[in-house]
Amino acid sequence: MDRLIYTALNALSVNRDTQVMQAQNLANQNVPGFRADLPNEGGTRFLTALQALPTRAFQVEQGPASFSTAAGALTRTDGELDVAIADQGFFYVQGAGGDPALSRRGDLYRDADGFLRNGAGEAMLNPDGAPIELPIYRAISISDIGEIFVPPPGDDNAAPELAGVLATVMPDPDLRLTKGVDGRIRQPDGTLPAPDGRATVLQGMIEGSNVNPVAEMLSTMQTQRQFELGMRVILAARTLDEAGARVLQAPEG
Repeated sequence: MDRLIYTALNALSVNRDTQVMQAQNLANQNVPGFRADLPNEGGTRFLTALQALPTRAFQVEQGPASFSTAAGALTRTDGELDVAIADQGFFYVQGAGGDPALSRRGDLYRDADGFLRNGAGEAMLNPDGAPIELPIYRAISISDIGEIFVPPPGDDNAAPELAGVLATVMPDPDLRLTKGVDGRIRQPDGTLPAPDGRATVLQGMIEGSNVNPVAEMLSTMQTQRQFELGMRVILAARTLDEAGARVLQAPEG
């Protein structure tokens, strides 16, 4: 009976974590460049007692959870500061007071101080790891390798000059990336791969989230049914335990 109850409780705990992940994905389905979180299946661990066989099995997470690397849908906006990465690759960003990270978000803007930021307020970084600062401009063009060109101030007819470069990277397929506690993408040890400029940058395009709302809703319904089955197992265990206790009671009278 003890094993049955603890097995059911462990299953409910796993379902709870899955529901949190699904809620996170659905809440970010409209965030540009968001990467959907994937469940961490983990492994099985046995609780052992001294000079006794294992009596309880638990599912525990192994290592950091992963995320979907599938590309999101591309939408043409023709905005000068709207950029997206074709297929695989990442931009380099840095949040306020945080460490550099990787991102697919490309809804950019020039803030009041002249720095280039994305829609989350993260500073866009150049290959040297420094925030990109742009002069006041009337027109801007971004090449497919992330080079940012603007005409010299006061002379719109002059040839555009290089104002900055968006740092990008195309990670190796074997490189493990994960989301940290701040929700940003890095390697498990908190470091980042070096920029290589191999990602293809598209100007005038925005990449949406790669969350599939239909798949997430169906998965949520399935997780809820599993949670209800776990509760039924616990209630059945209580009924069996109470029935066994009544059998062991001494006869009255």
